[in-house]
Amino acid sequence: MYHSWLDRWDERRALRGEEGKKPTDFVLDAERAFPCAKKMTSIEEFCALADQAVVDLAFFDEPSVSDQGFERVDGWLKFPSDISTDVEQNNVVSAKITESGAFDQAMVIFHHWNASARNRQIANFFSQRGITVVEIAMPYHLERSRPGSVHADYMLSPNLGRTIQSVRQAVLDGRKLIRWLKSEGYREISVVGMSLGSWVAGLVAAHDSAVSKASLFLTAGSLADMVWTGRATRLIRDSIEPKIELTDLRRAWGPLNLENYELCLARPDLDLHVVLAKRDKVVLPELSERFMRRLKDAGARPSILELNCGHYSLAMPPYILWAGLSLKRFLSCADKSARRA
Repeated sequence: MYHSWLDRWDERRALRGEEGKKPTDFVLDAERAFPCAKKMTSIEEFCALADQAVVDLAFFDEPSVSDQGFERVDGWLKFPSDISTDVEQNNVVSAKITESGAFDQAMVIFHHWNASARNRQIANFFSQRGITVVEIAMPYHLERSRPGSVHADYMLSPNLGRTIQSVRQAVLDGRKLIRWLKSEGYREISVVGMSLGSWVAGLVAAHDSAVSKASLFLTAGSLADMVWTGRATRLIRDSIEPKIELTDLRRAWGPLNLENYELCLARPDLDLHVVLAKRDKVVLPELSERFMRRLKDAGARPSILELNCGHYSLAMPPYILWAGLSLKRFLSCADKSARRA
């Protein structure tokens, strides 16, 4: 009875999330996704570039190592993004810093898709326990929102190239922030990602050896499969499906598929923590389970917490309390290098 009510609550929450959303056109936009790409009309050409990006170790590397432009005022950090877009507000990264008073550990949080606010409770909880919390705004969210938009339709959309550009921008922004934190003296860097933010956090962890712990909430490997099957992305699928098949979308968004970086995520000096919802209709459990198998086959040993709730009801008690305590235990554990020593 309770879980039936919970499922209905999740569906009502999903319906509220659809308010104001409108279908947009399917577009390749390869020149946004891939540096030096030319305008093209063939999905096969787009997929060929995506295949190259998957094996290109530099695709998620920072194009600039400049530490210029960082401004810290009253608990806020702002700095220029290394990717320039046609939305001026999106080109400046904002991050809220909640200090712990120590320089041992910093945690960077990547929020969920269409987040409208940061989570002061989480930030205060961990900062009081010795972890400085940095809540970064992902592209087209919060202070970086496109004027007039009611949701972050440029971050994830039927525009295949812009979606890749946006996620890549989020990864580069995150890596630039981590480099700044290291320069400030923080010795251990953790990343936490929620839903779409878990893809960003996972890509950051896979490509940045400065990250020692990664916690992925409501995650899976293939972003293409999530969009194709998920409750929150029906309008995106409606625009894509008449144009290409799922197999094409998997190749096109291959650079965003965490399963393609499973060996990087399984590296010995990275600890992984995953929180999943058994009743999730946005990130289907079978997609998450497949990703967990791939990670384990690659040699990773993630700490996995599965809760009997939905995607949105994870934010309700008691589930959010269990998830928070699990994250606290994970962050409190000594890292692998320390355990080996």
